Amino acid sequence: MAAGAAEAAAVVEVGSAPQFEELLRLRAKSLLVVHFWAPWAPQCVQMNDVMAELAKEHPQVSFVKLEAEAVPEVSEKYEISSVPTFLLFKNSQKIDRLDGAHAPELTKKVQRHASSGSFPPSTNEHPKEDLHVRLKKLTHAAPCMLFMKGTPQEPRCGFSKQMVEILNKHNIQFSSFDIFSDEEVRQGLKTYSNWPTYPQLYVSGELIGGLDIIKELEASDELDTICPKAPKLEERLKVLTNKASVMLFMKGNKQEAKCGFSKQILEILNSTGVEYETFDILEDEEVRQGLKTYSNWPTYPQLYVKGELVGGLDIVKELKDNGELLPVLKGEN
Repeated sequence: MAAGAAEAAAVVEVGSAPQFEELLRLRAKSLLVVHFWAPWAPQCVQMNDVMAELAKEHPQVSFVKLEAEAVPEVSEKYEISSVPTFLLFKNSQKIDRLDGAHAPELTKKVQRHASSGSFPPSTNEHPKEDLHVRLKKLTHAAPCMLFMKGTPQEPRCGFSKQMVEILNKHNIQFSSFDIFSDEEVRQGLKTYSNWPTYPQLYVSGELIGGLDIIKELEASDELDTICPKAPKLEERLKVLTNKASVMLFMKGNKQEAKCGFSKQILEILNSTGVEYETFDILEDEEVRQGLKTYSNWPTYPQLYVKGELVGGLDIVKELKDNGELLPVLKGEN
C-alpha cells in the first residue's frame, strides 16, 4: 500500500448513525477518537489535519470524523452543540470530551487514554512543590470550588451529581474542576487536603468537606451562610440583554461562529455597519437555558435591541429583505 493510501485510511469518515454504532462495536477494544466537524468551519479542517498526524503516531488508536449536521441523530445523542467537538470512547462507552480546536489538549488526551492511565514518571526536579502551588491556585480559583467527577452538566458519579443538585437548589455560585481530566490533581488533592474521596467542596480555598458534610450543613441551614449566592438568573439576563444597544446571543463569538445559523446572522449584521456585542451561549449553560424561557424563544441565535428580543435568523433575514433591519437596529421602530 502506498504511503498516501495508508494515510487516507488512518481517519475513517462516518456518514450514518448505524455505521457509527457498528464502528463503536467493532473498535470496542481500542481507543476511538471521534471528531464532530463541519466543512464550513476552518478550525475543523485544521483539526482534521491534526487527527491525521495523531493517527500516524498512534496506529493502535482509531480516528473517526463525523459531519455533525449531516448525522444529527448521533450529534443530538451526545449533545454536540458546536464544532469542533471530540469524543473519546473505550469499550463502546464515552470516556472523555473536548470542545473546541485545542490541538495540544487533544494530543494530551489521546496520549493519556491510549496508554490506559499509565503516567510517565515526572522529570521535574520539584514536582511536589509545583503540584502544591498548582493545587493552592486551583482551590482558590473561585470563591466556591467543587472538585468532582465529570462536570455540573454531566456528572460522572452519583455523589458528584447529588452535590451539584444541592448547590443548584440553594442557588450557590460555584466553579468546578473535573478530576478525571487530570490524574495528578486527582491524587495530589487527597494528600493536600487530607481527604481521600470526591467530590470535595472548597470555599475561599478552605476545604468544607464532601457530600455527607454538605448534606449536614444543608439540614442545619448553615449551607446558605457559608457559600456565596449566585445573582438571580432573571436579573443577570436583564443586565446581559441590555449590555449593549444591539446584543447577539450566539454559538461562538464575532471572530469565530460555531454553528451555521450564527455564522449567517454575523454576516448580515456586519453588512449593516451597526455596532453590536455578542455573548457566547456555549460558555454559559445557565444563560443558554435561562434565556429560552426569559424570551420565550427556544433556539439560537437571538438578537436583542435595547433589551427587547427582535428574533432569530429567519426574522433578521426577513427584516433585511424588507429594508427594515437598519431602522430596527437603530431603535427607530
